Amino acid sequence: MIINPDQLNTNKNDISIHKNQFDHLASSLSKQGIEVDQIVDKLANFQVAIPSWALGAGGTRFGRFSYYGEPASLEQKLEDIGIIHALTKSAGAVSLHIPWDIPEDYKAIKELANSLDIKFDAVNSNTFQDQPNAKESYKFGSLSNTSKTVRDQAIAHNREVIDIGKELGSKSITVWLADGSSFPGQNNFQTALSHTQNSLKEIYDVLPDDWKLFIEYKPYEPYFYSTVIQDWGTSFLLANECGEKAYTLVDLGHHLPNTNIEQIVATLMWKGKLGGFHFNDSKYGDDDITVGSIKPYALFLIFNELVYGMNNNPQNPELSWMIDASHNLKDPLEDLIQSLEAIQVTYAKALLVDQHQLKEAQKNNDITLCQEILQSAYLTDVRPLVKQARLQQHGAIDPLKTYRSLLVREQLVKERGKHTVATGL
Repeated sequence: MIINPDQLNTNKNDISIHKNQFDHLASSLSKQGIEVDQIVDKLANFQVAIPSWALGAGGTRFGRFSYYGEPASLEQKLEDIGIIHALTKSAGAVSLHIPWDIPEDYKAIKELANSLDIKFDAVNSNTFQDQPNAKESYKFGSLSNTSKTVRDQAIAHNREVIDIGKELGSKSITVWLADGSSFPGQNNFQTALSHTQNSLKEIYDVLPDDWKLFIEYKPYEPYFYSTVIQDWGTSFLLANECGEKAYTLVDLGHHLPNTNIEQIVATLMWKGKLGGFHFNDSKYGDDDITVGSIKPYALFLIFNELVYGMNNNPQNPELSWMIDASHNLKDPLEDLIQSLEAIQVTYAKALLVDQHQLKEAQKNNDITLCQEILQSAYLTDVRPLVKQARLQQHGAIDPLKTYRSLLVREQLVKERGKHTVATGL
């Protein structure tokens, strides 16, 4: 299914209402000295990658419930992302997970992606589960395994992922390890970390000059006593050991409850080592639910540091953005549309923060004013700015409303049937 521009914004009343709301907000912000056009341009240019594994129904330890019409091939996954991008104009990239989504015809896949205005973002390796016909098992770890044979297999897989990414035009690889232990004494911590460091260096050695290596971290799960790369500090340490092309990747769900993620972001950007960012939300742990659905103010505080870092830390590279979610109950496309909206809205609010005024208040230890500056930006309804950015890019004023009015899911079910199953989570 392809959405054509002439299917968008056909309701003149919606356009009229939006124009009134935007003009009112733009006038108010302009009087405060805020360059509205610059903010709209930044929103229009902000792109977030959609992971290939997030287009189907997710699952839990106890079950998986399909939403029907799931994409059964990589081609169909790209078509689904094309639908999201046509509506939102902020999903112009895909992040592939290997071996779930290895292209059968690279030329055809690249042509399809190009026709949908989609680029290939970071490729992701998978050593957290055994693959068919693999000689060795990752039951007791991959890059950290006590067996060199197993480690070599995991290293070879990551090198293969890089080769696949090169064919597609990707410029980075993300490594997340499930490696860890569930019982005290099961692993020697130093040995496991040493093996991981050496393995990552071997992967890094074949990295093309214009590529980046993103090292992800997670405090627990699937193991529940220790994780080899358990926090940002360990990831940062490993990135430094690998070299200047290696960076830490922050996933919002990969932290213990109430972790100050905004401080982590600020520290990494200051050191020039924040490479990527995965969006999701959570109540208890790595819940992988809709961005901004649980802790919207926490997301705003994180974005405030991201915006500050992008403006003040030239030593940090341009960030790679991606949504990492598991859609267990909602239509995956609707959930992704909602996530993109939350990201854009929060980014817009962070752009409203008067960083100069905030810096002065911090310098004077005026804590009350600091809070007022942040709260003023956060409480501003910036949705007209986000809608204007979409219109500027020829997207939909209200992507979710348009998605439903066009009966997209019903059409996908009609085309694909009820029993297709997407690869991935």
